[in-house]
Amino acid sequence: MHKILILFFLLTIGCFKQDKLKATNPHDHNKASKIESYYTCSMHPQIKESKPGKCPICHMNLTKVEVEYDEELKVSQKSAGIWRCKKFPEVTSEKEDVCPIDSTQMIKVNNAGSVIGNIKLRASQLSHFKPAYFEVTKMKMTKEIRLLGSVMQSEDKESSIPARIGGRVEKVYIKSTGSLISIGGPVVDLYSPKLITAGEEYLIARSSFEKNKTAEFKNLYKQSEKRLKQWGIEDFQIEDWYKTKSIPKNITIYSNATGIVRKRNANNGNYFKEGQTFFELSDLSSVWVEMDVYEHDSNLIHMGQKVEFEFTAIPGKKFYGEIDFIDPVLNQKSRTLKIRTTIQNDKGQLKPGMVADANLTLSLEGLPLVIPRSAIIDTGKRIVVWIKIDDKQFQAKTILTGMESQGFVEIKSGLKEGDEVVMDGNFLLDAQAQLFGGFEDSK
Repeated sequence: MHKILILFFLLTIGCFKQDKLKATNPHDHNKASKIESYYTCSMHPQIKESKPGKCPICHMNLTKVEVEYDEELKVSQKSAGIWRCKKFPEVTSEKEDVCPIDSTQMIKVNNAGSVIGNIKLRASQLSHFKPAYFEVTKMKMTKEIRLLGSVMQSEDKESSIPARIGGRVEKVYIKSTGSLISIGGPVVDLYSPKLITAGEEYLIARSSFEKNKTAEFKNLYKQSEKRLKQWGIEDFQIEDWYKTKSIPKNITIYSNATGIVRKRNANNGNYFKEGQTFFELSDLSSVWVEMDVYEHDSNLIHMGQKVEFEFTAIPGKKFYGEIDFIDPVLNQKSRTLKIRTTIQNDKGQLKPGMVADANLTLSLEGLPLVIPRSAIIDTGKRIVVWIKIDDKQFQAKTILTGMESQGFVEIKSGLKEGDEVVMDGNFLLDAQAQLFGGFEDSK
C-alpha cells in the first residue's frame, strides 16, 4: 500500500510539470504574439535603450514602452518594384529605363499592394483609439475643374458694313476706328433717290392692299417690302414710314454686325455705290475665351466638352461654350495646356480682355474603386493606406492612385473591393509604426 501511494505521487508531479511546460512554452506563445519592451524619452522618441536611465539629450527619466505584435503578421510582400517617370508619374515600366517622354532617368517605386507594415494594438491603446473605417467600393466619379479665362477677338471673324444700295452719306455716327459697333446700331444717314422711290412704292402697294385685299396687290406689297429689307431697311423703319405716310429724305442705315471698327471709309458727302464698304469690322458677334489647364488635368480635356462661364463685368449671368481648340503642345514654363471655346456675343456684352471664371464638369468613364482622400498617407516616395485586419491588428499597404474627385480618390491597384481602410486614425497608426518599428522598411 505504501508503494502504491509513492507511485501515485510521482505520476501526479510528472503530469503537473508537463502541463506547466505546455502552458509556458515560449515557442507556442510566439506563434500568436510577442511583447518587446525598451526605454524611451517622451520628448525624444528616437531614443531607445534596453535598460532604464536618463535621456542623453534632455536628461529626463526614460519611460518603459511595451510593444505587442504578431509574428504571423510580419510577412512582407516585397516585390522587385516598378519604375516611373519623375515628371510623368502615369508612365511606368517594369524594368529600369529612361522616360520615353523627356528622356530623364526613371525612378524606382514600390509595387502597389506591397505590405510594408503591421501593427497590433494592446488593450490599453485600444481604449484611446477610435478609428473610422471605409469599405473600398466602386463609384461613378465626376470631376469639376475651375479655370480662369480671358476674352479674345476671334481671328476668323472679320466682317464689314456694306452699302446695299447706292447713295450719298449725309451723317456718320461712328467717329473713329476702334469704336465698338453693335448689331442694330446706327452707322450712317444715307441720301438715296432710289431708296426713297422704293419706299414710296411700298406705301402705295400696302395702301392698295389694305383697301382691296386682292392677291395681286398683296403680291406687289410683299415684293416691295422684301426689296426694302434686302437694301438694309429695318422692320421698325418700314412701320414708321407707313404710319407717317412719308419717306424721310435721309434714311438711317443700321449695322448688320457686331465688332470693332478696323477701317472707316464713310465720311460726310462721300457717295457709295452698291457693294462698297462703309466700315470694315473685327466681328465680335462671337468671341474666343482662352483658358489654361494644369498638366495633371490635361488628359481629361476633349473637344466638344461644355464649359460654363461667369464674367466679373456681367454678374448673375451665365454663358456657355464648347471646347473647339486644344493646343497640341504643353507650355514648358507654366506646365499648362491652352484650350479655347467660342461664345456667341450678339449683344456685344463680352469685350476682349474681360476675365472669365470657367467651370468644366467632367464625368469619368467606368466605375473605379475609390476611397476617401483622408484615408491616404502620401510620403512623397509612396502612397500608403492602413487596412483593418481585425479589431486589434492593422496592416499598411502601398497603393497606386488615379483621379481625385470631390474628396474621393481612384484606386488603380493595391486594394480590392470590400477591404476596410482606416479613414480616421490612420496617422496615429502610422506614428505608432514609425516609433515602435511596425514598418518593414524605412520611409
